[in-house]
Amino acid sequence: MYDIGTRRRALALVAQGRSLNSVSKETGISRAAISSWLARIEPLPRMRSADPGPPVDDAAYSYLLGLYLGDGCISPHPRKGYYLRIACADAWPGLIELCREAITAVRPEVGVHLLQRQGYVAVTSYYRHWPQVFPQHAPGKKHERRITLEPWQQAIVDAHPWEFIRGLIHSDGCRITNWTTRLVAGEVKRYEYPRYFFTNKSADIIGLCTKTLDSLGVRWKRSNSVNISVARKASVALMDTHVGPKY
Repeated sequence: MYDIGTRRRALALVAQGRSLNSVSKETGISRAAISSWLARIEPLPRMRSADPGPPVDDAAYSYLLGLYLGDGCISPHPRKGYYLRIACADAWPGLIELCREAITAVRPEVGVHLLQRQGYVAVTSYYRHWPQVFPQHAPGKKHERRITLEPWQQAIVDAHPWEFIRGLIHSDGCRITNWTTRLVAGEVKRYEYPRYFFTNKSADIIGLCTKTLDSLGVRWKRSNSVNISVARKASVALMDTHVGPKY
């Protein structure tokens, strides 16, 4: 009656300590069905080790992909396969929570842990399939190797471009307010204007960002080899609507 993804999500919610009543209300699945899965009366089939299946939530994946390309890494774990870590600065508690929620939405069956480090939180999740979920994983730093999206990833980004841009900006970008002065009728007046920046050492990741901005009609300008900016009023307004400042 229920597909594997729905059943996995329900069991993942129970594993988080939620009551059967609350999980039933949120998912619309009866308590009896959830209880039967917990009792292994109706066990879930195992996924093949090399195929974790598609992301449960494509929009969340597009956002998480942006975060991963900016401040994420995947490392081997001696017992649990691999762990994904996304570094989120302490200054942005909202970003830490958004990252945690995105991982849970993409893979409801995995746990997410917040590990405090000096000046940042490592949002961490252990899962044997992370290299298949993010095939950009490879030895070495991202900016020292080729970064391209798989066709299935590009299809998700094409369907959810703003989420991808939001993830990139939340990881390696910012929204700031610049100011300048002008002499008007003999009086010096100060003018402020917002702009967005994205910074990354990888030319490929910069290219993924600018290609997506182009598809959204956002005008951008390259400041140097590692920085692009969005400063035109109409484009900043679009970014404010769909991205906004980190918090």
